[in-house]
Amino acid sequence: MAKLAFLGLGQMGTPMAGRLLAAGHDVTVWNRTSSKTEPLVDQGASAATSPAGTVPGADVVITMLANPLAREQVLFSNDGVAGALGAGQVLIDMSTVGPDTIRSVGQRLPEHVTLIDAPVRGSVPEATAGRLAIFVGATRAAYKHVEPLLAALGSPQHVGGPGAGAAAKLVANLVLGVAITALGEALALADELGLDRTVALDVLADTPIGAIVSVKRRNIESDSYPPAFKLRHALKDLHLVDQTAHRFGDTLGVTAAARNWLAQATAEGAVDLDISAVVATIVAASSRRPRHGRG
Repeated sequence: MAKLAFLGLGQMGTPMAGRLLAAGHDVTVWNRTSSKTEPLVDQGASAATSPAGTVPGADVVITMLANPLAREQVLFSNDGVAGALGAGQVLIDMSTVGPDTIRSVGQRLPEHVTLIDAPVRGSVPEATAGRLAIFVGATRAAYKHVEPLLAALGSPQHVGGPGAGAAAKLVANLVLGVAITALGEALALADELGLDRTVALDVLADTPIGAIVSVKRRNIESDSYPPAFKLRHALKDLHLVDQTAHRFGDTLGVTAAARNWLAQATAEGAVDLDISAVVATIVAASSRRPRHGRG
């Protein structure tokens, strides 16, 4: 079993760290809000008082952070992880970032520290059950080293060298954003045509977006959107997709439309609801009736 550090105990990070503990690893945790470490300490984890404090003795340091500012502070502040890392240690960033960010982080780490990008696809239920899809960007040797560790969290897939995991996650998140907004527009059209909502969902369940219909159907039918994957994070991810595409001179029109719907849902108060709350925004915009999920 390995000695691990895990930083970032949000909705996803907490169950992920819990699974690593359950797998028998020695885990030290840190979170900006220190009270979030308490349930994991009760399960056998140790808690550090600073990011740097998680690093001594760790074979692998894992970060699961919400945004670029948090990553910068956790890695590169005066008491950050980077300054405490030494040769032979491995840093796995499981957050959603672009390949450019991964390359930048790698350039700023101490020499002979291995950086692996391993963002995940899935939300809280998958994190809790250990069914995450994990896109791993690493050398083949580094991947083989961490594959057994990551298997406790889900299904790791080696998608290429450093930065490839981040690239794969951007591609996957583009499809998620487009699919959930396509579902909203399809239901808006179904309403306009007078099609029963249950019938419409049954029909859509047998289309290429059937998987997302299955996962989000209960939210839509109850008009309640408890956050498994917060809309704010989905919007952030599509902004990142857009920024990355612009760097290559590309214009992703369908992605831009999906991003605009997510931005409208955010403006209407759905920012901390599940991504599926955008469906209510789209249907309401079509019908011109004010309507929103209860959360």
